Amino acid sequence: MPLVGLIGGHAVSAQLDRLIVTDDRILIVDYKTLRPPPAVEEDVAPLYLRQLAIYRAALARIYPGREIRCALLWTEGPRLMPISPEILAGYLP
Repeated sequence: MPLVGLIGGHAVSAQLDRLIVTDDRILIVDYKTLRPPPAVEEDVAPLYLRQLAIYRAALARIYPGREIRCALLWTEGPRLMPISPEILAGYLP
């Protein structure tokens, strides 16, 4: 799904791998092929965390009032890794 917006004075243009929208929640899933994948979210590359933080902020403007969660889907395995909002908060531009 294409995503375009302005976050923190920065233009955002992205292609979301998977977006799940319900009446009260949004789930963003970004696919990654890194081998081997990190074992815990604290070891995820900052570039990936910043990417998810920006996606989350942009979608919060589109879907106000909905809980927005993010996860990385590591194709090695495969393994879904939820990323906490607390970690993402430190990566906004």
